[in-house]
Amino acid sequence: MKLTKEDQERLKKIGVSNLLDLALIVPTRYENLYISKTPKIGVINVLDVTIKSTSYNPKFMKLTLIAHNLDKELNGIIFHPRKYHSDTFKSGQRFFVLGKLEFNYGELQIVQPQLVAEINRIEPKYKTSLQNKTVIRLIKAQITQDALEDAGVSSQMAEMLYAIHNPTVQFLEQFESHEGYTPDQIYMLKYLEIYNHIQKLSAKKVDHPAKRKLLGSLDDFIKNLPFQLTGDQQKVIAEIRNDFLGDTAAKRVIMGDVGCGKTMVILASVMMAYPSKSILMAPTTVLAKQIYEEALKFLPKTLNIGLVTNQSDKKESLLAYDFLVGTHALLYRELPDADLVMVDEQHRFGTKQRTLISKLVAAEEKHPHFLQFSATPIPRTLSMMQASIIDISQIKELPFPKDIETHIVGPRDFSDLTEHIRVEIEEGRQTIVVYPLVAESEVIEYQSIDEAKAWWQKNFKKVYVTHGKDKEKEDVINAFKEEGNILIATTLIEVGISLPNLSTIVIVAPERLGLASLHQLRGRVSRTGLKGYCYLFTKQKASERLASFSNTLDGFEIAELDLKFRQAGDLLKGDIQSGKSFRWFDPKEDEAILKSVKSAIAP
Repeated sequence: MKLTKEDQERLKKIGVSNLLDLALIVPTRYENLYISKTPKIGVINVLDVTIKSTSYNPKFMKLTLIAHNLDKELNGIIFHPRKYHSDTFKSGQRFFVLGKLEFNYGELQIVQPQLVAEINRIEPKYKTSLQNKTVIRLIKAQITQDALEDAGVSSQMAEMLYAIHNPTVQFLEQFESHEGYTPDQIYMLKYLEIYNHIQKLSAKKVDHPAKRKLLGSLDDFIKNLPFQLTGDQQKVIAEIRNDFLGDTAAKRVIMGDVGCGKTMVILASVMMAYPSKSILMAPTTVLAKQIYEEALKFLPKTLNIGLVTNQSDKKESLLAYDFLVGTHALLYRELPDADLVMVDEQHRFGTKQRTLISKLVAAEEKHPHFLQFSATPIPRTLSMMQASIIDISQIKELPFPKDIETHIVGPRDFSDLTEHIRVEIEEGRQTIVVYPLVAESEVIEYQSIDEAKAWWQKNFKKVYVTHGKDKEKEDVINAFKEEGNILIATTLIEVGISLPNLSTIVIVAPERLGLASLHQLRGRVSRTGLKGYCYLFTKQKASERLASFSNTLDGFEIAELDLKFRQAGDLLKGDIQSGKSFRWFDPKEDEAILKSVKSAIAP
């Protein structure tokens, strides 16, 4: 688009960065400025009038008008007139005016007449922060059928979109009869909106040459595992191996449901990289230690494996380690020259930390291979979109089939719930109770940890309490893991903590959490195939959202449900968040359109 600097600023203000952005700002309504041959009462008309006389007071201005196209005399009424009106509407003047025709006390009148500079046309009305005439000028100058086709739009869709901005009388009749755009026009707008979005995403994907190909052997590692990898684990490992053998640095997200065995894929990646060095960063010390312990257990003893947390000796050299596991503390240490960088649950790191991660990955022209792991599946539609930026692998198969019952309970069920917990404790199993807040609140009608913990400690033995701001939380969780019966906590236990004896989780006020968070919490139980129970303790009478959640254990299905109930977010401006970011395209309903777009633009 060739634009003046001023017009560039105007378009930037309304979020327009390319031709399709502008073309997809479509009118919300149209104004018919064709001169009226017969009066239409109750609707807007354009009249050719001469002003016969005027009378003026602060509340309204009355005009006596001769309407030449109707061959009638009628009144014009302007409420709350300003000086502009008295200066403009003077006896003897002839104008084209636009306004609603009404009958009042047996007389024909036009209400709030406005001057029309150019008649016998249809004016599109755009809803933006710019003046309508500015948007019309920019669209007239930039949006032609040829320009749309040059932007990759098919000739049929280009013709349809051009017509929306340049309406005819026939188009307006169709628009009014449908009370908006036709199904074909809406399909076109959905298609082009997601087409434009995918093209923008694709432009963000930048490939870099790899520092080196990674040719390490997996044979001994897999042969010595005391279990067989699932089909999905093997498939994803093969995809990563293929990345490592290429000249381009891998940039892949591995999404897996809770308990799908991502750690084994991490360790397999380390072996495929060896003898090159690998680094893995995790969001919490508990998770970093857990992966470190798994690495010590399953990787060959010939590998030098290190753990870096805030408690680590900052003077120790890390340069000799083959595989370093750590928290964000890694970012502030001198690290070995690694050819594989991995991040677990990247969305849990802050913006500053993510910037440092990117520097770790992109310090030079040649980049290390980069893998991200996430236990939060995203819906198919969003996954297909993200695939335009980054390669995506999914692990759906679980090493241990989950056997978890989910029940929605309320205050009247509390005694049955506590009896269930007693039975589980007698069997040597553990329970977590998750509260929405640490301290008392006047806003939330549920107890906080501070209010509830005394009751639990009075009625049960070995009750541990922690929360996100507790500096001792990791020690508390480890102590609970070894000898506790009940852990009272906030959602800090959402991700990555392995508690093999945990059979029951009680989530208080589940309606306050997204389905993805509920699924993460529920995923703490039945980690090793143990029979599990999840109780959603709510004071709500009924909830379709919670009922739907209770009926499935599949994280990918839950991602679809989360999309249904919360709507999708914006991939271009950051991570997927809730809140609608498309005007026409609906990720819940329009997967088929997305597939059509993807196949059309596939190389």
